[in-house]
Amino acid sequence: MENNDTNAHADHGNAPKRIVVLLSGSGSNLQALIDAQQNAFFNGKIVCVISNRPDAYGLTRAQQANIETLSLDHKAYNTREQYDAELAKAIENTKPDLIILAGFMRILTPEFVAKFKGKLLNIHPSLLPKYQGLHTHQRALDAKDSEHGVSVHFVTEELDGGPVILQAKVPIFDGDTAEDLAARVHEQEHRIYPLVTKWFCQDRLLMQNDSAVLDNNKLPQQGYASE
Repeated sequence: MENNDTNAHADHGNAPKRIVVLLSGSGSNLQALIDAQQNAFFNGKIVCVISNRPDAYGLTRAQQANIETLSLDHKAYNTREQYDAELAKAIENTKPDLIILAGFMRILTPEFVAKFKGKLLNIHPSLLPKYQGLHTHQRALDAKDSEHGVSVHFVTEELDGGPVILQAKVPIFDGDTAEDLAARVHEQEHRIYPLVTKWFCQDRLLMQNDSAVLDNNKLPQQGYASE
């Protein structure tokens, strides 16, 4: 996949984009973003990592990289709306340009999504629109698909339904387990999430009329294709 570095030098005159990452688990995608940031791959700064699970290892990864963390336990709130209102307040305090969902296992309320529309990115382990929701690897195997993959997309009110920006495909081999497939997909996740983040930080990527637009071109349903 090409890195599209033609506009790389355009970054330097601009202040780094302020990035907030939301996660619920081990934070392997967060680590890929931290590594990319430390290598100056994108002109952005992760200013806060927030988790709905106090024991999420992703918080430890952030602390090891000297990034501010916040644990906001969803179990302390009676309703999804109350939790999302508190989460939105915490995010707004960081003045973010971009909010990255990196394994954040919560369905967001329409009010939350509307507040941050165009600034919310998610990564989903399937070739959307296939296999929205959970257990995507097993579902691809059960369907006897020959390929599987991962999608980075803008978040809209529809679960896993926002416009796709970039996909990466992986082959499915005979005898594959869901774990085999997950490992193959993870490898691609760690490549494409920093790349999409870079495009956003270069002001090349935006959401317009519920479509993903890169370099002033509306992207097709499957997102950007380098082929």
